[in-house]
Amino acid sequence: MSIETFDPTAQPNIEPKVSMTTAAIAHIRKQLEKQSDKRGVRLGVKKSGCSGFKYDIEFVDQAQDGDFLIQVADDLELYIAADAAQFVQGTEIDFSREGLNSTIKFNNPNAKDLCGCGESFSL
Repeated sequence: MSIETFDPTAQPNIEPKVSMTTAAIAHIRKQLEKQSDKRGVRLGVKKSGCSGFKYDIEFVDQAQDGDFLIQVADDLELYIAADAAQFVQGTEIDFSREGLNSTIKFNNPNAKDLCGCGESFSL
């Protein structure tokens, strides 16, 4: 039996693997159409929320220094903030609509606890 540990302060040795579902890609495309000066989305993590961390998404026109680039579609770039790479490794970004509600969901295998409202997570 082996024990796995997660150290969120460790520097990533490989590029982060983050994916987006087709529903998430379609949603982000619609949002980018409204902002003609933006060409991608940047995913970061901030200390916040009742569980410790929250995802930070912003529409951007280019990467910031140190960002990782993931080409999720021919016309859509996903930038991962360097300081968030270890937190989001293996995450799948999804978009769901239930009745009148719609939300971006993060299926993060590193998250151990999720806030009841779904806004934050801990590792």
